[in-house]
Amino acid sequence: MENWIYASLPTLLKVLISVLVIFTIIVAITRISGLRTFAKMSSFDFASTIAIGSILASVVMNTNQSLLKGGLALAAIVAFQSFFAFVVRKSKKADSLLTNDPIMLMYNGKILYENLEQTNVGETDLIAKLREANALRFSEVKAVILESTGDMSVLHGNEGIELDPDILKGVKGF
Repeated sequence: MENWIYASLPTLLKVLISVLVIFTIIVAITRISGLRTFAKMSSFDFASTIAIGSILASVVMNTNQSLLKGGLALAAIVAFQSFFAFVVRKSKKADSLLTNDPIMLMYNGKILYENLEQTNVGETDLIAKLREANALRFSEVKAVILESTGDMSVLHGNEGIELDPDILKGVKGF
């Protein structure tokens, strides 16, 4: 029976070497794949991140796991993520099918409660975001948009200034 507190020195060294190698592979892959890897996450990016973490943990903690197999799996996930991003960028149909659309949560000073409910965003979260954006009055808020990345964009300004419609391109729910 294996001791859950103690591990032999060769096992510990193998874990340390695995961490060093697999971490180096992750850094190399992210450098090759570019800044897209570090952008705000879409649902697909989130799934890729979970898969990468799972592979990393499997390779590091399972001393019978091959570093080459783990490195190949990491490279395959990042390659698939890059391919997915390319397809979404090139195809409007793939973009609409595979990514979330931004949705309006507040428009012209009015909270859109139906959209809050649809997106599971609480009114207190929305108001906290308004404070974070230094909005002083609801009346100066032109729009609050829940972006496809999960971020909230607060567009506000003087009461007499109209919002450019091009900024709202692709936003649904208003």
